Amino acid sequence: MAEKLIVRDYADADWPLVWPVIEEVVRAGDTFPYPTDLTEAEARDIWLENGPGGRTSVAVEDDRVLGTAKMGRNRPGPGSHVATASYMVSAEARGRGVGRALVVDSIDWARDRGFAAMQFNAVVATNTGAVRLYESLGFTVIGTVPRAHELPTGERVGLRIMHVDL
Repeated sequence: MAEKLIVRDYADADWPLVWPVIEEVVRAGDTFPYPTDLTEAEARDIWLENGPGGRTSVAVEDDRVLGTAKMGRNRPGPGSHVATASYMVSAEARGRGVGRALVVDSIDWARDRGFAAMQFNAVVATNTGAVRLYESLGFTVIGTVPRAHELPTGERVGLRIMHVDL
């Protein structure tokens, strides 16, 4: 893990450092189910959880944003007791514990707010590093939507639905 890594709430001044992380992950098209031509304005609208019950965080080392997360309710109303979250880590920071720090922080956040569980709705099946990380933290695959994500190669792979009780 990065020695000076801190996970904290997102601040508006972070956006110029968060956008390049999002852009890098989304443009690759292999680990995240967002359109690869996502614009910065669209990304900002989708990624920032500013409403009640939501949160956006950043993983920072010194003055660099290495990753980001967004979290909140998976569904409104009768499903509002289940949280969800999404994570993006820059390529340069992968394998250094940044993703783990973001996931653990979001789980703690969800527990502290009384969520009963956390569910991920669309983990790209070929993103084996993420699947292993989530499983190491207690998540299980509860289903896979076959051929629901098209890789840049044209191959269609499944999207995993993952869940953990909190």
